[in-house]
Amino acid sequence: MSEVQDTIKFAKVVGSGNDFIIIDNRGDRLKKSIPNFSRFAKTICERKNSIGSDGLLVLEDSKTADLKMRIFNPDGSEVTMCGNGARCSALYAFKNEWCSENITMETGAGIIKAQVSSKDVRLAMTNPKDIKLDKDLGLGNTIFKTHFIDTGVPHVVHFLNDDTDIKDYPVKETGKKVRYHKTFEPEGTNANFVKLNGKSSIHLRTYERGVEDETLACGTGAVASAIVSHLVYGTEQPVEVITISGDALKVYFKANGNKVNDVYLEGPAKIVYEGIISI
Repeated sequence: MSEVQDTIKFAKVVGSGNDFIIIDNRGDRLKKSIPNFSRFAKTICERKNSIGSDGLLVLEDSKTADLKMRIFNPDGSEVTMCGNGARCSALYAFKNEWCSENITMETGAGIIKAQVSSKDVRLAMTNPKDIKLDKDLGLGNTIFKTHFIDTGVPHVVHFLNDDTDIKDYPVKETGKKVRYHKTFEPEGTNANFVKLNGKSSIHLRTYERGVEDETLACGTGAVASAIVSHLVYGTEQPVEVITISGDALKVYFKANGNKVNDVYLEGPAKIVYEGIISI
């Protein structure tokens, strides 16, 4: 006789090309079914053999906000912040009537706020930190001009030359070298490759640590790239960030020199489907 399997309800939610699996752990209801979220993420996020996604979002009770969001990468690592994941979580909580359209969320990077509208989700980010501009990074025989910023998680930003087509750039190959560079040990970093697109617009491709591949969009990477574009090249905000998915995110902020605050990330999000998975 076969063993009876537990079943878990989930939702597949997408924010500007970033796709996530959301599960409800309020009241610690999944304690028995999923004793280890890291191990569960490695299984459920795997494409082809499971649901597949850029990450697992576990929504829980919070004593300081409407809800708590935990973020697990496909490799099982837990990270402190995910911009598009937070926007997707806010949409899911609102659609399920857990809270109003104005939502507060507890994350590893601090308390963040989101506002859900009919078309977009606008997220108030924590203030960026550790901004380091114009740093040379050796990648084999190549010296890269890079910029570092932490927008809840660490990001390196590299601007492509005018004659480089961003669509043809080897993001996975180069991004992996940056991600594992000794400069960023032991945690590593995300790597963003940016092409300027006028006075208030940029094209962006991102290699995400934990996913260990390029993703169709990255919220914290969009914020990082927009802010660095302004600091280095004077890109006017709100900065339109065109992702490889084709969707555009908007980044708003206030900057006084390298001091940046009042950061907002805005863009589309949608619940694609809901279902049940046997574990």
